[in-house]
Amino acid sequence: MFYALLKPDGSLDRYPYTLTDLRRDNKGTSWPKVISDEVAARFNVYRVTPTAQPAEDHTINPERTAVKVNGTWIEQWTQTPATPEQIAERTDAKAAEIRADRNQRLADCDWTQLSDSPLNADAKLAWSLYRETLRMIPQQAGFPWNVAWPPEPGAN
Repeated sequence: MFYALLKPDGSLDRYPYTLTDLRRDNKGTSWPKVISDEVAARFNVYRVTPTAQPAEDHTINPERTAVKVNGTWIEQWTQTPATPEQIAERTDAKAAEIRADRNQRLADCDWTQLSDSPLNADAKLAWSLYRETLRMIPQQAGFPWNVAWPPEPGAN
């Protein structure tokens, strides 16, 4: 649960704000075990009604604030375009995440290609093709944001 800390004039000072922040910012205060909204209001701290965060998009920077609507504080999201540097950084991070996932999937089925694997020739071939498809993940058109993972052999 988030709160808004208001300035003495009633304008927004800090959001998001928590009751832990309130305790930390007012160390000399003796607090009840549970801080009620009434107690928080004495310190200009008000509960904010959350709203859904915009869908994740690496080209957008979502920013949240709180606004007072009809006497109630509501969370509000704004979106600004990401810079080319931010987009490149996010794309590189996502690509590394996908490659790590792919590498783990490959490691998890290494046993299928060993000479002493209990698989028959057809199953071994199916796993070999699956592994080759995993290796080609970075060449997919949507990589790294739209990845179509191949199903494991025998999975339906």
